[in-house]
Amino acid sequence: MPIPNPADYQIEIADGIVLIKNQNTTIGYSRFTSAGDVEYIYVNPMYRRQGYGTLLLDEIRRTTGQIGAVHTPISPLGTAFFRSLDIALPDPAIPQPDAKAT
Repeated sequence: MPIPNPADYQIEIADGIVLIKNQNTTIGYSRFTSAGDVEYIYVNPMYRRQGYGTLLLDEIRRTTGQIGAVHTPISPLGTAFFRSLDIALPDPAIPQPDAKAT
């Protein structure tokens, strides 16, 4: 997987959100908790498979010190992405707590 060139993007981190953008568009973003739980992750389809998803997780890890639980729902592409990085996914047969209720 290619490594994104830092000259091609900017990273902003605030209030549990990592945002990667360039001068024209949002490349990707992720919402996370202070424990490093990944609540949501998105990479613009034009920028997928170029290392930006991994970069989002790297920024979460750098900010919180870890990658915690991955919250559901997880798309098939997201499942493949997290598995490729050996990140544990929740068992879909086990009910997950509602993130808004906590």
